[in-house]
Amino acid sequence: MIIEYIHAALALAKYEIIDDEEPFYGEIEDLPGVWATGKTLEDCRQNLVEVLDEWIIIHLRRSLPIPRLGDHAIEDLKGLDSSARA
Repeated sequence: MIIEYIHAALALAKYEIIDDEEPFYGEIEDLPGVWATGKTLEDCRQNLVEVLDEWIIIHLRRSLPIPRLGDHAIEDLKGLDSSARA
């Protein structure tokens, strides 16, 4: 469920080149605050995955809403037992 959500989010990512020490910039507009930079496009993408992962964790811990991305959603995991999350 979470991996599919991350893949769906990355498919929505937009990248651009900015004039900076880390010239590649990427963001996922549908997820406020999810953006990253990198020296290469691949670095930027990896950094974006890390930011997205942390963003999801924070939203889950604080019971903040996580927007549905097409057919992909992350529901509240509190109702799942530990074996279902593995």
